[in-house]
Amino acid sequence: MTGSATLVAQSTRGPKSTVAPKNQARDNREARERLRLYKARQGLHDRQRRRRLRDNLVGAGVLVLVAALATGSQLAFAGSHGSEKTASASASATATPTPSASATAANTGDVPSKSIAKDATWTGSLTLNKDVKLGIELDGKKAPQATSVEIKLIQEQFYNGTTCHRLADSDGFEFLQCGSANGDGTGDAGFEYGPLENVPSDGKYEKGTIAIARSSTAYSQSTQFFIVYGDTTLDGSTGGYTVVGKVTSGLDDLVSKITSKGIASAGSDGTGEPKVSTKITGATIAQEK
Repeated sequence: MTGSATLVAQSTRGPKSTVAPKNQARDNREARERLRLYKARQGLHDRQRRRRLRDNLVGAGVLVLVAALATGSQLAFAGSHGSEKTASASASATATPTPSASATAANTGDVPSKSIAKDATWTGSLTLNKDVKLGIELDGKKAPQATSVEIKLIQEQFYNGTTCHRLADSDGFEFLQCGSANGDGTGDAGFEYGPLENVPSDGKYEKGTIAIARSSTAYSQSTQFFIVYGDTTLDGSTGGYTVVGKVTSGLDDLVSKITSKGIASAGSDGTGEPKVSTKITGATIAQEK
């Protein structure tokens, strides 16, 4: 606009002796008209620019909304099927504890620092239904991130009152899954984390193993875990499952009072809610001295 204004000024400052008054008035009117048209065009271009910017922002917003809806659908799917932390009932079944599905190879939410575990061994207890007390040991050296998460959750009493919602009781496929925030295999503590740690290379999870449940990706671990009460083989094609520790005592009570009673209603993968309704009624943890 500055360049045009200058041109107009030059046209109106021409030598008076060479321009007749009538022609000068006409030239002035034409100059003003050119300036008006220029400003009008500038205004139009500016409005078009703002409209394009707005449309781009709206388009981006729609894409974000579509992505959010797609993610929501994934989460809903994971919530309804993900309570099954380990998939089929065959010996090669996948332990898919699906609290929620994460598509990115990165932590999401406020994940407890892996430094909490201090590369140390942590011992404590996990009490089920007030009368089954399991001694537990977590390995902060082999699984520092998972151990740190479990320490934090136990210290904050996150697990108290939550349900052990899933039982597998087939030969070579025996575990009890716990830690769902909503008690049905859904929910989390507001974060998901990875990577996988201390995964058995042969897919075999020995009796007494405590492992972290997850959905389809390595960074979808959250609050759910499963206790292996009989030697179990799981499909490792998707990466396997983090072994965070082991049960050091009380496993016989778990079997006799809970898991041996069977499943109330088995799903297509052979797992289901245990007949004996099971809740975590207490948990403790401390660094081994």
